[in-house]
Amino acid sequence: MKGAALPIAIFVVLALFPLLPLGGMETFLLALVARVMIFAIAAVSLDLILGGGGLVSFGHAAFIGIGAYAVAILDANGIIDATVVVPAALAGGGLFALATGAVSLRTRGVYFIMITLAFAQMAFFVAGSLAQYGGDDGYTLYDRTELAGLRPLAGPLGLYWSSFAMLLGAYLLCRMLLASRFGRVLRAAKENRTRVEALGFAPFRFQLAAHVIAGMIAALSGVLLANSAEFVSPAYASWQRSGELLVMVILGGAGTLHGAILGAAFVLLAEEYLSHLTEHWRLIFGPMLVLAVLFFRRGLAGVLRG
Repeated sequence: MKGAALPIAIFVVLALFPLLPLGGMETFLLALVARVMIFAIAAVSLDLILGGGGLVSFGHAAFIGIGAYAVAILDANGIIDATVVVPAALAGGGLFALATGAVSLRTRGVYFIMITLAFAQMAFFVAGSLAQYGGDDGYTLYDRTELAGLRPLAGPLGLYWSSFAMLLGAYLLCRMLLASRFGRVLRAAKENRTRVEALGFAPFRFQLAAHVIAGMIAALSGVLLANSAEFVSPAYASWQRSGELLVMVILGGAGTLHGAILGAAFVLLAEEYLSHLTEHWRLIFGPMLVLAVLFFRRGLAGVLRG
């Protein structure tokens, strides 16, 4: 499949999925695929800076946690209107990305990886210290986010279409950015930063802007995740979750954006299937990932494109 055919096919399949005969498992399957799309949003945002800018962040899950806790904190204060919740989550994710990016983007390579991990762990421990919002035990929402009196996230079908719309929007935004002059500078800085500087561009500014945008998109996935589970936990911001996002992007094919969606689907669906086979499913899943990385050098997107 060439060019735009594969991403179009992915979104067509997702759009048609609720129309399929699901054999009485509609609620479970819709919730499962919605969860895939929610994490795919975060994975696409990570691919913007990883595939587009070569920034290997090991703390991207912190933005998911910020978005989720924006929902929890406002919910605890009786605020569930999306016109307040979503901007608060976006602002929280953007400000955290701006503050941490201003520091971490002054480093390179493994140092960037470690400093993003350090900032994410700070967010993780702060979330665990919020005793009024459950601390380490997490916080159960009183109600889901609503919009103009409507509850689009209340049922499995509403959550599905909301997640689909947000994923499509995030994908198109990131695709547009990477295809623009902004994206060309970002990619060029990834290949040769010195030459980009010699041409008169400031790579730091472009990378920081991309980092902020990626953080805001990931925070949006945190809003959806909190509403999906009706629960918020510090685990959303853990380094393990950041590692899973990296696996999704790399396995799917870094730099393709739609590969991040395929990677999210593979990881979450494989986890769901294997966990029903045995409680030691990670012993199977680990070697599967190793083999996939060894034999699918271009990722799942590259394999499907042929």
